[in-house]
Amino acid sequence: MDSSQQILKSSRRSFLGNAVPAGGVLVLSGMGASAAEEEEEDVSTNEDLMREHGILKRVLLAYDEIIRRIRTRQDFPHQAVIDGATIIRKFIEDYHEKLEEDHLFPRFRKAGKLIDLVTVLLAQHQAGRRITERVLATAGSLKSEDDRSRLARDLEAFNRMYAPHEAREDTVLFPALHKIVTPHEYDAMGEQFEKIERTTFGGDGFDIYLEKVTALEKQLGIYDLAQFTPS
Repeated sequence: MDSSQQILKSSRRSFLGNAVPAGGVLVLSGMGASAAEEEEEDVSTNEDLMREHGILKRVLLAYDEIIRRIRTRQDFPHQAVIDGATIIRKFIEDYHEKLEEDHLFPRFRKAGKLIDLVTVLLAQHQAGRRITERVLATAGSLKSEDDRSRLARDLEAFNRMYAPHEAREDTVLFPALHKIVTPHEYDAMGEQFEKIERTTFGGDGFDIYLEKVTALEKQLGIYDLAQFTPS
């Protein structure tokens, strides 16, 4: 038996060992399969928050493309600005940031940990909402070069703030969450976030907004990842 066959046999044995219940009956369909699928789809609290940052990052890249076109005097679909800002407003500001403000920041304050960081992050959330309000207002009437320049400045300010903002959360705030809550509380937060997500969006909000950000990238012609590979 070669090494690949040994690995396959070992993996199969491990699967069967985990799948067979005490009664010795292997259930691969119906309720058993459904429960297994649900278990596989579970994500941790931090993973959930960080993949939502992936949606944010992809909008920032779309904003970068719009900025580039404004600065080089190229046309761009105005609807892309509205669509990008709407994703930010509904998924990032009204949902993701609200989770942080309602469930993470208070825990850090109560624990007396990273208070200065939490204070700055909250102030940046508030600044970002003001910028998004201006972007949506400007995008509805881009009639002059002044309008385009004002839009570019707001998008640049938003991107400059949120790139380090999300990086600091991913590398400092979210990892520190494990130090201030128990494993049980951490798991319970993940379940709570999932319930809030499904109540807010009527389904899997991440999947819904992944489709929206993909459509945004296609509007701007930046969806094909290969185009960013250096020659």
